[in-house]
Formats: sequence, structure tokens, C-alpha cells
Amino acid sequence: MSHLELSAHMTVRAGCLDGFKKQAAECIRITKEQDTGTLRYDWFLSSDGTECEVHEAYTGPDGLIEHNSHILEARNKLFREYADNHFMTVYGETSEPLLDLFNAHGVGFKWFHFVQGLEP
Repeated sequence: MSHLELSAHMTVRAGCLDGFKKQAAECIRITKEQDTGTLRYDWFLSSDGTECEVHEAYTGPDGLIEHNSHILEARNKLFREYADNHFMTVYGETSEPLLDLFNAHGVGFKWFHFVQGLEP
């Protein structure tokens, strides 16, 4: 597995769904306009609008680091005003700069390293 995949989970604060959706759209806009190493950035809401999963894929750790630098302000607003309980599940190889980034943001995370699959 040469790329890096993530699943981000968060809860939407009660009464904040419209603001949450607008801020998610802003994160997506920035990603489309500025990122060069992002392969996937798809947002999913639970049927009751209280939970969100974001499926992400990057060319590698540097792609996620670049993405983070672009959406930092928009993501901070998302969690300051509309969302809580951010947790990331990461699939791929670890890099020290990426671990430093996760630790600096204080986000809960679990890391899984590739063992084998359909890739040659």
C-alpha cells in the first residue's frame, strides 16, 4: 500500500447541522482548489444527522500534511462551532512528521499498518 487512507469520525452538535454542512462544504472547496496529494475526501452523515464519517486517501503522508496546512483554519472552525469527538483511524505507513502532527492536534487516533491484500 503506497498511499495513506483515513477514516475520521465526529459528532455533530445538537442544533448545528446546517452550520456543520456549510463548514464541511468549505473544507471540501479548499481541498479541491489547493490540494495536490489528496485522492479522496468524502463526507458521510448518519441518517439522523448526528454523526459524520470522512473517508480520506492521500498519495502518502506528505499529502495529508499538505491537506492539513490548507484546511487548518476551516477545520478549527468546524470543531470550535459545530462538531465534537474527533477520532481518526489511519491505514498505511507511519512517518515521524505525521505522528508529530497528530500529537500536536490532540486528536484521538488508531494506526493500522498494511499486511497484505489484492495489491501485487
